[in-house]
Amino acid sequence: MINDAELTFIPLISQCIPIQQFNCHQERKYMLDKQQHLTNWVPIVCPFTEWNIWPPPFGHPIFSFFPVLAPAVFKFYDALSQFTCPPSYIMTKKEARTKFPQLSDQDIKYCAVFYEGQHNDARTNIAIALSAAEKGAHIANYVEMTEGIFDEDSGKVIGVKAQDRISGETFEIYAKNIIFAGGPFTDKLRSKEDKEGGTVPPAVQGASGSHIVLPGYFAPKDMGLLDYNTSDGRFLFFLPWQGSVIVGTTDKKCDAETLPYPPEEEIQWMMKEVEKYLSNDLKVRRSDVLSAWRGWRPLAADPHAPPGGQVSRDHVISKNPSSGVTFIAGGKWTTWREMAEDVLDKVLGDKAGTCNTLDIKLHGGEGYHKSLSTQLIQKYGVSEEVANHLVKTYGGRVWEVVEKCKPTGKQWPRYGVQLVEGYPYIEAEIRFACQEYACTIEDVLSRRTRLAFLNSEAAQEALPRVADIMAEELGWNKAAKKEQIKCAQKYLAAYGGRIPYEDGVALRFLAHEDAMDMFREIDRDGSGFIDPQELKEIATRLGNPLDDKQLKELFRTIDTDKNGKISADEFVAWINAEQSKNDVKRYLHATATVIFEEIDTDQSGFLDKAELKAVTVRLGEDFTDKEIKKIFREMDTDKDGKISLQEFIAWMDKENDKTGFRKLLASNMQDNNMQGAWLDEKTPKGVTIKRKYTNSGSFLG
Repeated sequence: MINDAELTFIPLISQCIPIQQFNCHQERKYMLDKQQHLTNWVPIVCPFTEWNIWPPPFGHPIFSFFPVLAPAVFKFYDALSQFTCPPSYIMTKKEARTKFPQLSDQDIKYCAVFYEGQHNDARTNIAIALSAAEKGAHIANYVEMTEGIFDEDSGKVIGVKAQDRISGETFEIYAKNIIFAGGPFTDKLRSKEDKEGGTVPPAVQGASGSHIVLPGYFAPKDMGLLDYNTSDGRFLFFLPWQGSVIVGTTDKKCDAETLPYPPEEEIQWMMKEVEKYLSNDLKVRRSDVLSAWRGWRPLAADPHAPPGGQVSRDHVISKNPSSGVTFIAGGKWTTWREMAEDVLDKVLGDKAGTCNTLDIKLHGGEGYHKSLSTQLIQKYGVSEEVANHLVKTYGGRVWEVVEKCKPTGKQWPRYGVQLVEGYPYIEAEIRFACQEYACTIEDVLSRRTRLAFLNSEAAQEALPRVADIMAEELGWNKAAKKEQIKCAQKYLAAYGGRIPYEDGVALRFLAHEDAMDMFREIDRDGSGFIDPQELKEIATRLGNPLDDKQLKELFRTIDTDKNGKISADEFVAWINAEQSKNDVKRYLHATATVIFEEIDTDQSGFLDKAELKAVTVRLGEDFTDKEIKKIFREMDTDKDGKISLQEFIAWMDKENDKTGFRKLLASNMQDNNMQGAWLDEKTPKGVTIKRKYTNSGSFLG
């Protein structure tokens, strides 16, 4: 299956053939053979523009000859799967121009093509959970472990206290064996297995991969590209995905975060790198970025192993002898089944029976066949695009989805009302998702459909209708629906899009080309000018809605020739004017002042660690004591044990935000349009927050 680890392994296969990589290919075969309703093969082009590369890729001299060695390397890669994948092959410059017309043919010598598996990871995850339930497992989503239950005599963990994050209900779960499988957040779970609340030796290091999504016309519908020699040595993949094109990078070590904020510098880097291989006729503009995000994977080491153990890209299973809790971390999507088998064998020991999961089709596999989409079109009159999407998502369960379809009121397609133009997601899927235990708008827009990942603006557009349907299906009252919409808007704000943000609050300063891209994005009707309504719409989309007086004043400032419309030259001049830059700086500092005063609950004029900790809890993100100490040290530059307003503002001005604390603060301010009292609804009952200040204005105001 396509993931960063698979692609990273290619340059290493000539140096070693670990058994894990052989198993990886066997697991890939299981997914592509048994789970055809969820997976597909995709050919990936590796273009070569020279025969000898220096400095060599991967830091090894032998790979200076990788363009010569590539066909043999990829055949060796095929052999690891016992040639069960489609065979790799060579594509000439002429063939490349025909099959991948978006490629630049100026310097290409030839292309090597190999195959990888691809899947909709979110749907695979749901299929695994539902398959487990069908086999008798008890499953629960939106449930969080809050603490362990300890045996009074042995001190071992015999259960967990859990909370339903939808209803707030708390309950206890007892078990003979407890397994933590928290991915990059595993260490946070492990911190709760110590009865005394002490620290645990770290086992997992997070590694992020950034992604951007471009319109589908940047690549063929059935072929991707791999850049093995980027400017900083990382891999870059460029693949067709869900009707669009996804561009992504391999691992970059950093602490994992719960929201997918993409660093702007990563977006710019990917845009620059991908242009190397594209035709000069195709310019990747900043406004072509439909969505952007980061995902995290765990790099694991066994904390209970002897000293000197290595961090692993494969999975690690370890049992804490003191608590009796076992954790599994690391690994990759391809080996999910093997990981489950291994951890159960470890926990059950001699009691483990023979594993038969290699024979199991996941939820939706039964009833799937290659003509299913045709039958769907013939019986229900849905469009071909919608039919293909539904079949490759739900497999044999697709009939249950289309039974919920309503007439479109059109001659064609007759059924399947689309959520948003340009994407195959239909309203019936929302109703079916509620039947499959979806409880939040965020879940539906990101994981039950992939709209947030594909196009953040389209997800925003679909949000109201999704809220209406879910309110009908789940019986939400007005207050519950309003809260759901608010939470979803906050989540969607964490995705990148056509307009660049800095820390979720302000536009970064733009080069002329970027400013022109922004102008074209605001000029929705393509008239070549910005009118007051278009300016008002972009201000609202950026979280700074303008009243009529503010709009009139801002429009008059930009429209220097006073002709009632803003030209491209006027817009670029304004966005890069010194006054605009000073306005941004004043805006950011005013925002930081409001945040500071909201956190300073005792009105001392300084912040302490307890106040930093308290604000993370009130905003729904409980940072660890270690993270709070790190943030405090960064802010307290004069080392006097307290944080002044000046220190806080200086810290907010910095670009580096490894903990995600700045973005947490900024996004919540943005969600509430910086009108003060932004913590009101997030403050626990019984806690009174006194305020002395209100916000003094905004950049666009």
